[in-house]
Amino acid sequence: MSMSHIIIDGIKCEFENARNVLEVALNNGIDIPNLCYCESLTTYGGCRLCVVENERGGIEAACTMVPKDGAVVRTNTAQLREFRQGILKLLLEGHRTECATCPQSGKCKLQDYAKRYGVADVKPVDYCREPVDDSSPAVVIDPSKCILCGKCTRTCLQLQNVNAIDFINRGNETVLSCGIGYKLADTNCTSCGQCAAMCPTGALTIKSDAARVWDAINDPTKKVAVQIAPAVKLGIIEAFGLPATAQVMGKMVTALRLMGADYVFDASMSAYQAVLEEADDFKTRKKGGTVLSSYCPAWVKHVECDHPELKDRLSAAGSPMQICGTLIRRKYPDDDLVSVAVMSCAAAKAEALRDENVKDGKKPVDIVITTQEFIGMIREYGMSFAALPDTPTDNFFAQVTGDKCKTPVALRIDPDKCIGCTKCARRCPVGAITGKAKTAHVIDMDKCIRCRTCMLGCPKDAIENVSLDGKTRVAVVNGLANADKLLEKIASGEEKYDFVEVMACPKGCPGGGGQPEECIFGKIDRSTGTFELDFTFPEQPAELVDVKTFVKGKNKELFRVR
Repeated sequence: MSMSHIIIDGIKCEFENARNVLEVALNNGIDIPNLCYCESLTTYGGCRLCVVENERGGIEAACTMVPKDGAVVRTNTAQLREFRQGILKLLLEGHRTECATCPQSGKCKLQDYAKRYGVADVKPVDYCREPVDDSSPAVVIDPSKCILCGKCTRTCLQLQNVNAIDFINRGNETVLSCGIGYKLADTNCTSCGQCAAMCPTGALTIKSDAARVWDAINDPTKKVAVQIAPAVKLGIIEAFGLPATAQVMGKMVTALRLMGADYVFDASMSAYQAVLEEADDFKTRKKGGTVLSSYCPAWVKHVECDHPELKDRLSAAGSPMQICGTLIRRKYPDDDLVSVAVMSCAAAKAEALRDENVKDGKKPVDIVITTQEFIGMIREYGMSFAALPDTPTDNFFAQVTGDKCKTPVALRIDPDKCIGCTKCARRCPVGAITGKAKTAHVIDMDKCIRCRTCMLGCPKDAIENVSLDGKTRVAVVNGLANADKLLEKIASGEEKYDFVEVMACPKGCPGGGGQPEECIFGKIDRSTGTFELDFTFPEQPAELVDVKTFVKGKNKELFRVR
């Protein structure tokens, strides 16, 4: 049976179960301009930039136009061009245009469409005069740049079930707000940053702390230690157009050393320790009911604000960032050390400020910057990232292996689905996946840190979350709205799980709010098309020490937060 189709600009575009004409066009590589549409959100139909002409010459919004088999539409006509130019002029007249200094300059869709349709010499007439809200440690709201597309409010409600932001007032007085008299810091915002990732302009952005890092680096009285989270590597690969399987840790170390950092660490070394702590905590608490993961700071904040009755079910284990920061502090106890973390996660900025993370009177991490901020620093320095040589990290302890870690959640590669493309093995930051090209791969759970970068781009979806012992009932959920639905089922008795692992962002850490948009919206499935038959990872130097030996058995005291 043949698929349904519509004709767009003379091109036959097949579709199946498509919501609207815009979706059909985008799936067939036809770029219809839009500012308020997102495939993971409900249709809003607010910006009207996606207008198309039907067979009768009538104008309809593609995002609300139902695709009918055999229909004919046009996306570029003189009438449509004039219509879009008029809409863009209206949007720019109500938008504070400070493109030269706006953090979204070069990434702003409104700016891009204005150039694309030749809209220039438009002066702001009546933009919102509400003050900038920078009360949150992670997200900045600038109402004067809001175009009322509604993507942020729908994201916060539909994907995250938080509803920290919404529109108030009506007509020309409509404005993005956290409620009359409230700022973002006063709400239940989890600082996940997904609203900023969705924003097509500079109305919502991730707060930048890059200047603080530069100040620390340029202060001769300070030493700067930087840890890099595993998912950051994916963001760097996408930002600089490198092959999807490129090994970039050594280049990132070189970049930071050129900038002036004194020590650079791969936070994968602490991610495994976090897995061990969580597994040990689970053993002692599983009889009391469902245990909830505590890796994700946005998830922890969500539980505290919207599910306070479940706070005591959160795992006591600290996050990999906090554990790495604590180890760095123990290694370099001097007061002049500035501890910096490069994270894919915007919520890590808020996590670094939490009082329960203080160990020995010091916060494990002083400054958190996102992948995008790190990319900006690399470009500011003017270096050619792809041409940088590799430099080893300053990791001073070995990843613990052979402990037979009884983590409740494990990853498994289905041998019947795996085609041996090696993408997963090359993406794994700790060498936990072994195998050769064209043969089924295997995950060594004594090495795996559950970062799940291996899952991205797997052409056959061969990697799955399972229970390590086959008996413990586990669930893995991405997105806070999905997590809330699961919690409702657990509370009603419809579902029963011993352990639930939650990542607030819909694509987990690799799609965190601090990542480039390619990681959040793209499929991240680029490859060079060829792979070597064998692949190896650097051996660990013999002088590296065991974590438990290094902390003298105080791992529970140092690596647990509740």
